[in-house]
Amino acid sequence: MRAFAKIAVVLLLSIVTQSQTKPSNKRRPGAISASAHKLVELKVTGTNLYSPNQVIATTGLKVGQNVNEEALKEATQKLGETRLFTNVAYSYSFTGEGTKVELQLADNEKLVPVEFDNLVWFSNQQLLDKIHQAIPLFQGKVPAGGGLVDEIADILSVPLAQKNPQLHLDYLRSGADSTNPVVFSVSGTQISIQKIEYPGASSTRLPALNAASQKIEGRTYQHSVLADFAKTTLEPIYLKDGYLKAAFSEPEAHVVSESSDETVVDVKLPIAEGQQYKLSSLSFSGNAVFSSDKLQPQIHLQPGVPVSALRLKDDLEGVRRLYGTRGYIKAAVEPHMEFDDAAATVSYGIEVKEGDVYKMGDLQLEGLEDKSVARMREDWTLREGETYDSTYSQRFVKRAVADLPADAHWSIAVNESVNEQDKTVDVTLRFAKAQ
Repeated sequence: MRAFAKIAVVLLLSIVTQSQTKPSNKRRPGAISASAHKLVELKVTGTNLYSPNQVIATTGLKVGQNVNEEALKEATQKLGETRLFTNVAYSYSFTGEGTKVELQLADNEKLVPVEFDNLVWFSNQQLLDKIHQAIPLFQGKVPAGGGLVDEIADILSVPLAQKNPQLHLDYLRSGADSTNPVVFSVSGTQISIQKIEYPGASSTRLPALNAASQKIEGRTYQHSVLADFAKTTLEPIYLKDGYLKAAFSEPEAHVVSESSDETVVDVKLPIAEGQQYKLSSLSFSGNAVFSSDKLQPQIHLQPGVPVSALRLKDDLEGVRRLYGTRGYIKAAVEPHMEFDDAAATVSYGIEVKEGDVYKMGDLQLEGLEDKSVARMREDWTLREGETYDSTYSQRFVKRAVADLPADAHWSIAVNESVNEQDKTVDVTLRFAKAQ
């Protein structure tokens, strides 16, 4: 059926100014008003993040209903107010069957994650489902600015109030250009950890895990603290013994008791241990200043022995320090792993990016009398223009303490200032009498 008329309305959304979205009222001469025409087709284009059904559900439009131009403006206004799109446009045309509408969108790529820190009465998935049920477009991220965060807060406040009227939902709104997550938390009760369990952990690892738990049991529950605890304290228990793919899942809190002012929870930290890997081979690439034979003794891993990722991390830092003694203060040493799961082995390729050579620049001494400054300058043998040694300052400090006045205890702070243009390093030593 031939279209009788067509009109397009474009909505431009400014994320920076957070302006209200209002469609233009301009229309072509002779354009037909979209007054009470049956909606026979609704098409969504331009978005890669959301399905047509999610977009349509947000607009409230349904194929088969009668629509006019005001209804289309209202529908696109709803999309604009989410701030999930940088541009919203619609066009419509009339046929003998009714009105065909196309929604033309451009995704807002600057979204930040939503996180839940201590809403222990619900799992993360339950909270996400509640939000998604009310906001079909929600996929775990929101614009840093705008009203969508407030809408989510209203949604989550309802089940919390049903659990306990004293609970209050808190969140910190980020600026429009922020990349920080929006974190929701609860106040109104003290949430304490009673014990931590480790589903999936083998009996040989449980003693070390349980010993580590003593650091955090009895403390206030926070998802962020537990995630950091798993990363910095628990994962090394596995990494040092070759369990290179060990991974902890999200903490699971379970309420065991509640009073008017305290909530006690048990926490599960599921662990997928994976298998223990032994070293099959190790090689270097990109190294010219030092031969592989010179670098190899810096690495203490042995073929056929379980890999200690912690020891390897220290060894690679030793390689970086070695390069620093030759002026390569920004040398990068990056390990690349290749796993053979069938043989439970791993090979390492150590890529060295040596970078530029840096020279000694200015030396500044602060906090000493002139006589002591002169003596320190004489003792400092790394002269301006010589190849910089990144280990020299610390060695010098250890010797310098013996030459300081013995009437007080001294602290010496070292500050290295790198000049990228000249490839030099200025050193400042700050001397202070300890209180």
